[in-house]
Amino acid sequence: MEESIKNNKNNIIKNDIKRFVVITLAAVLMAVNIKTFVRTGDLFPGGATGITLLITRSARMFFNVKLPYTVVNIILNAIPVYIGFRFIGKKFTLFSCWVILLAGFMVDIIPGYVITEDILLITIFGGMINGLAISVCLLMNATTGGTDFISIFLSEKKGMDAFNIILIGNAVVLLIAGLLFGWDRALYSIIFQYVTTTVIHVLYRKYQQITLFIVTDHPNEVCEIISEISHHGATTWKGEGHYNHCERTLVYSIVSSAEADKVVKAIKEIDKAAFINLIKTQQLLGRFYRRRAD
Repeated sequence: MEESIKNNKNNIIKNDIKRFVVITLAAVLMAVNIKTFVRTGDLFPGGATGITLLITRSARMFFNVKLPYTVVNIILNAIPVYIGFRFIGKKFTLFSCWVILLAGFMVDIIPGYVITEDILLITIFGGMINGLAISVCLLMNATTGGTDFISIFLSEKKGMDAFNIILIGNAVVLLIAGLLFGWDRALYSIIFQYVTTTVIHVLYRKYQQITLFIVTDHPNEVCEIISEISHHGATTWKGEGHYNHCERTLVYSIVSSAEADKVVKAIKEIDKAAFINLIKTQQLLGRFYRRRAD
């Protein structure tokens, strides 16, 4: 028993170290992206980063005041961080705070470097790198801060796709940026944000759901493995196979997109002849279990 507890603690420590190293690299990548692509193209990434850049650029242009990126970003993240501690998870929020602080500090100290001045290349590749950095943080159970905290909180409570919520706030930032700095940069920023969101949707699928329809001769085992892997229940129907006129069972369940591949692989190990139909769920109403962030 004591040995098991000790091994469990060791695994937690190893996972936390791995998590820390990976999100540190993601924070550095995000800072480098801001100093190379985002600032070269005068783009607005959206979220707290976009608002921070909007405030610092406005202060520099209209008041000739150079505000530190880190200070403004920390102030903007104060309420979202509180929401994270209160409703999402303490360790999740602490790791996220490290990403916010490190990324902001790196933006203030590292020199800018121009890779290309082609605004379309800046927009596309900058958006891809931004989406990659955000996705890596989310996969490591952390976030880059700002609206991510709020959207994750609303996703947990309402079951909505987190990144659709972010788009609303980003639209407001771009409207203000267009009025102050010109519509061409605001429009390119829309492309930047679209590329970022597309990359996140591909790499991070926690808040996307998949509906499973499984025709199987081993319904009890299938239901048990779905529950074991995803902690979701299942519903069964008795039916008749039209070709052989034999009794079959249809198992219906909904799991997160991130868990779907693992569930399907486990089902095929139980029943190699199982017929499985996966459908992307557009909207889900009712109680749907989600693992709470630690």
